[in-house]
Amino acid sequence: MPQLFTVVPPEMDGMRIDAAISQLTGVSRSWATEIIAADGAQIGNRVLKKSDKLSAGQELMLRWQPKPEPTVVPEIIPGLKIVHDDDELVVVSKPPGVAAHPSNGWYGPTVLGGLAALGYSIATSGAEERQGIVHRLDQGTSGLMVVAKSEYAYAELKRQFKAREVRKIYHTVVHGYPDPLAGTIDAPIGRDNRSAWKFAVTADGRHAITHYETLEIFPAATLLEVGLETGRTHQIRVHMSSLNHPCVGDVTYGADPKMAAQLGLERQWLHAYEIEFTHPGSGERVMFSADYSADLERALEILSS
Repeated sequence: MPQLFTVVPPEMDGMRIDAAISQLTGVSRSWATEIIAADGAQIGNRVLKKSDKLSAGQELMLRWQPKPEPTVVPEIIPGLKIVHDDDELVVVSKPPGVAAHPSNGWYGPTVLGGLAALGYSIATSGAEERQGIVHRLDQGTSGLMVVAKSEYAYAELKRQFKAREVRKIYHTVVHGYPDPLAGTIDAPIGRDNRSAWKFAVTADGRHAITHYETLEIFPAATLLEVGLETGRTHQIRVHMSSLNHPCVGDVTYGADPKMAAQLGLERQWLHAYEIEFTHPGSGERVMFSADYSADLERALEILSS
């Protein structure tokens, strides 16, 4: 079991323990949280919690299990739909509760595991646990994902995403009524220093632009169509929350849990509805769309009643 004993340096005075562990050991913030949850951080005989802050000169002891290597586990995934399949790529409609690929801290189903169970051969480019993945969706977000099957498709699709040549359209239901009903959010996004898991609009964050327009208005909520110029982690969720109109069901970013319960939602009402890109094989622009998942449809029916 790896361990580290150190005296907290002056530059870490007042730093949260999860951020300090990440800096001292090189592990991710999420894995640092796992170390803390396993009682692996101590000052003297006191076991630290993730909200604890350090003081310069304290004697810090860290102990942790080696980080397991994520692996793709083939698994039939109910609700995983194949929207398109050819020699270069496969387009899927991902159900909620499924991650794009394995990662430390996630032990549930993945798109790659679902494709492996169906016998798909995926491009070998990229890290072993995320081969063929050219973009991702949060596990709680449903809708379209493109996975590369050939090495050329992987390289070309990654290039298109980086060059912002891919058109990505999402639908989301947010609390209240955005004012104006259509607009652009241009605000940088970075890690939320108050949480190991969340992101926020921060002055030193990465450039992020979100366009939105209203599709339908309900009592106390609005259905929006959202287009992304950038692809930051949790971008839509963070940007809508920053306007005080969080995605319905997204209690992590300030949604009302009572409305989520009334609508039967256990995740954010957010769906990757449409994607358009240049096919790496034919060179033609192609567009795919995906129907809402059942839980989102039910929520809309309740909002409309």
